[in-house]
Amino acid sequence: MDNLLALMGIYREVNLCSASIACKHLSMERLPCENVHLRPMKDLRNFCIIAHIDHGKSTLADRLLDVTSAVTVREQKAQLLDSMDLERERGITIKSHAIQMDYSNDKGTYRINLIDTPGHVDFSYEVSRSISACEGALLVVDAAQGIQAQTISNLYLAIEHDLEIIPVMNKVDLPSANPEEVADQIIDLLGCKREDILSVSAKTGEGVQALLDNIVDKVPAPKGDPDAPLQALIFDSVYNSYRGIEGVFRIINGTLKKGQKVKFMATEKTYFADEIGVLRLEKDPVDVMSAGDVGYIISGIKEAKEVKVGDTITTVEGGATEAISGFEEVKPMVFAGIYPVVTEEFEELRASLEKLQLNDASLTFEAETSAALGFGFRCGFLGMLHMEIIQERLEREFGMSCITTVPNVSYHAYSKKNPDTLVLVNNPTDYPDPSALDHLEEPFIKAQIITKNDYVGAVMKLCIDKRGTITGQNYLTQDRVELSFELPLAEIVFGFYDRLKTISRGYASFDYHPVGYRPSNLVKVDVLLNGDPIDALSALIHKSRSHDIGKRLCIKLKELIPRMQFVIAIQAAIGAKIIARETLSALRKDVTAKCYGGDISRKRKLLEKQKKGKKRMRQLGNVEVPQQAFLAVLKLND
Repeated sequence: MDNLLALMGIYREVNLCSASIACKHLSMERLPCENVHLRPMKDLRNFCIIAHIDHGKSTLADRLLDVTSAVTVREQKAQLLDSMDLERERGITIKSHAIQMDYSNDKGTYRINLIDTPGHVDFSYEVSRSISACEGALLVVDAAQGIQAQTISNLYLAIEHDLEIIPVMNKVDLPSANPEEVADQIIDLLGCKREDILSVSAKTGEGVQALLDNIVDKVPAPKGDPDAPLQALIFDSVYNSYRGIEGVFRIINGTLKKGQKVKFMATEKTYFADEIGVLRLEKDPVDVMSAGDVGYIISGIKEAKEVKVGDTITTVEGGATEAISGFEEVKPMVFAGIYPVVTEEFEELRASLEKLQLNDASLTFEAETSAALGFGFRCGFLGMLHMEIIQERLEREFGMSCITTVPNVSYHAYSKKNPDTLVLVNNPTDYPDPSALDHLEEPFIKAQIITKNDYVGAVMKLCIDKRGTITGQNYLTQDRVELSFELPLAEIVFGFYDRLKTISRGYASFDYHPVGYRPSNLVKVDVLLNGDPIDALSALIHKSRSHDIGKRLCIKLKELIPRMQFVIAIQAAIGAKIIARETLSALRKDVTAKCYGGDISRKRKLLEKQKKGKKRMRQLGNVEVPQQAFLAVLKLND
């Protein structure tokens, strides 16, 4: 019996020992190298991927993670860095994502920080934030589609920040690929040599190993002084409901240690660095980070307004006196009102927008009121897709049911009394009295459209119909043309991009940047329902098109507003002048159904009684306007 107990004791000790070894082994797999030692700055590389939408940025990022073993086979999936359901559903990158990889070759071991960026024109602000944290950029061009508008736009942004550009031709394995022609386009654009262009297939992994070697050879190591006062640039932030706000930063100079007291220079507030770490597939806590590192900080901040993207983090003791110059300032292009369906949810909507703004610094908002919709917010967006994404995220992530008003742009108004005083008009309800108005200016943009030769006529007609003027025409190749236009921003807000894709069968690419404000002949078109103006449906429209759009708006509202038991007069007006009218007839209850016979006067008596009741109902009745009616203007130009 004693021998049996002794044997059981030995067996238990062996099991415990093997279990502890296994646990130790498992924990060592996730132990970050930074806790052991800091990587020398010469072995660090920070780069981003820039390209037009759908040229394979996210797929290339997936292959880079596979080759560097940054993810296990179990963790692999398509669009790994696209964490939102919306990104996966639409197949686009909405938000930039950072991740760290380790790569070894015969020259040494390197630590590489990759920042994946969006490609759509509406998310160019995300690109500027990523570029500010890097020393190099992969310029990815689809070997089948060639150089497109956003490719050029993002390239210029990278050149402005003195980034090392590595040209990459992706999708070379496609049957429709035309590598020689696309290579010529890249050479014309960059002035590089043919051997400098790397041919890869992000889908199959072909050429990815050579691409990594080029990154460590060509992208310069970060420049900075680890012994200088701490300067870290916040280029992103995320709200965590359990841990507060997580700031994502890049250290320019100095060293940051866990538990150190730090100061956010824009807000002058101080916190303790409760946790710092690097961004692998999961957050990886470390004890110390130095110049050139990209990572995150958690310091228990609960208020969204206390963290500003573009702010500088420094230490309280011996900290820096100057903040880092941030990246490009955000410029909202499209404005729309967002109102809660239930008025009592106003404060919840404010909190939701503040949390979204943390995640997306390009969103701007301020409180406003509407006679028709109550309390809400006037929000500024970078474009129509950006607005659509924010609406979806409010609904999915925060469960908010909202009404969105007709989108519009910002105008400059000058009065006759003070012609030098500028009044900003972000909302049609702010439009001043026309009799006191000297002139109104609207924002113009310079549009760059790259399309095939076959669709030049259709693209020109579309832009001229939108009050545009052509300023340049450049043949990139025999069948690819770059067209430059100057257009009013208000004209591209409503479905311009969709129509451009339709008439060019998906081949045209589009990019734009603002060129300032110019005088324009605009009028305010109001919508009246039974004589009551609905301010949420008002719009500022060019005078030459006001009658046509007013008429079509009335017809559209007649289709969308449900019929009621009284007549509804739908009118469009400029000031006191009615320019269009539609009448929505009343639902009629058959009050004479019970009169199956007898004198006709009995039926007339019942009909007269019904008429009097309907007249009274019309005086007291409120018209129900569905959500679709507020976006009816969007379809008017189609």
